[in-house]
Amino acid sequence: MRTVDVPRRVAFELKQLQDVIFRLSSPSLVTLIYLLPPQDADSHLGGTSRESLQRRNTECEVYDDGTNTFFWRAHTVTVLFILTCALVYVTLLEETPQDTAYNTKRGIVASILVFLCFGVTQAKDGPFTRPHPAYWRFWLCVTVVYELFLIFILFQTVHDGRQFMKYIDPKLGVALPERDYGGNCLMYDPGNTTDPFHNIWDKMDGFVPAHFLGWYIKTLMIRDWWMCMIISVMFEFLEYSLEHQLPNFSECWWDHWIMDVLLCNGLGIYCGMKTLAWLSMKPYQWQGLWNIPTYKGKIKRIAFQFTPYSWVKFEWKPASTVQRWLAVLGIIFMFLLAELNTFYLKFVLWMPPEHYLVLLRLVFFVNVGGVAMREIYDFMDDPKFHKKLGQQAWLVAAITVTEFLIVVKYDPNTIMLPIPFFIMQCWFLGIVLIFTWTVWRFFFREVGIGERSPFQSLPSSVLCLFFIFSLIHHCLDL
Repeated sequence: MRTVDVPRRVAFELKQLQDVIFRLSSPSLVTLIYLLPPQDADSHLGGTSRESLQRRNTECEVYDDGTNTFFWRAHTVTVLFILTCALVYVTLLEETPQDTAYNTKRGIVASILVFLCFGVTQAKDGPFTRPHPAYWRFWLCVTVVYELFLIFILFQTVHDGRQFMKYIDPKLGVALPERDYGGNCLMYDPGNTTDPFHNIWDKMDGFVPAHFLGWYIKTLMIRDWWMCMIISVMFEFLEYSLEHQLPNFSECWWDHWIMDVLLCNGLGIYCGMKTLAWLSMKPYQWQGLWNIPTYKGKIKRIAFQFTPYSWVKFEWKPASTVQRWLAVLGIIFMFLLAELNTFYLKFVLWMPPEHYLVLLRLVFFVNVGGVAMREIYDFMDDPKFHKKLGQQAWLVAAITVTEFLIVVKYDPNTIMLPIPFFIMQCWFLGIVLIFTWTVWRFFFREVGIGERSPFQSLPSSVLCLFFIFSLIHHCLDL
């Protein structure tokens, strides 16, 4: 965040002081004041490295009057007092039920709430501050709780872990019924005289707006069109490759490429990029609510409280160094793994797709994913030699790995189902081509600055390979 509120305020006050002196003082003193060296807005940066100054070119300027109201204070003592009163009430005035299972649930929930109260008031702030830093501290603590829950599930037997889900919802812990996916893939079914387009209408369910909204939010997280499109297309290829393991990956070709990639995902990415362009262009000038004279201005200020305090344009530059290239590949890999975990987790833990826990997990990643991506970008862009990964990014990576380990432990037979040979050949050839391009790009060719995205200069044979693989797959289905 390029914050220039303090130096500019100092320059403004200096200008006012000069005007006052001009009116009240002698000409010699006025001359002395105006001969003072100009105050640079970035002079407080001191010995900042050239890399840091270059980094600030991607950050917007923020003007803040510095108002610090009751809303922004920590309230540590207030929260401690309320928490203590609640515990005293439960201890002295409330009778404890003689139900071991109920008391166990109650104790676990109370322990989590106390931890959340501590974290919201005492945890370290992250890169985001709107609508309030406490909001992001809350989700940081929820991330810790979720990771601990996953670790607990990981250390249970398969039977005990699945039956433990009954304590959350008694309807869980039951094997899921088999469902038919794919089916008739005709876009126009002449055999159905009533509605020949019934296959298309059957796909128009709640997952269509969910796909659009999901990719709109993912675009705001990643802030790069090429990375979003590659992740979107690669996930469709993963569905092709893994449909022998999970039946719900079996979809019609037009569902993959028209409904998902072009319409839902593509439109979500397009709207997300338009929003990013607006966020990078809008002015970031903040005033305290009581410093705004009109009611319309106050309402507008309240609405803008739920927009970013500042904005950073992500320039991943994966072709600049081999380290950044490998880091971007790692981000794409972890992103795809987290997407796959969504489907595999509900399969191995026997959760139906429409269960509220599945939705809560998606809401969770919506709130923590943006912070994690910003911390990863800051980590990659930090010129210092000794640096550490942000706390939310660290936890999200740990959660992604833990979820995958649960899938491997709870259903290794599904994971180890042999992949069809031609799919293995395509993936192996694709990996070899990417490895060859990496060696050629970073070890046999001089690296230039400000070149095109490597996804644009990557040999077209890689993408052609995957499209040929898709065509062969459909021919075999026929």
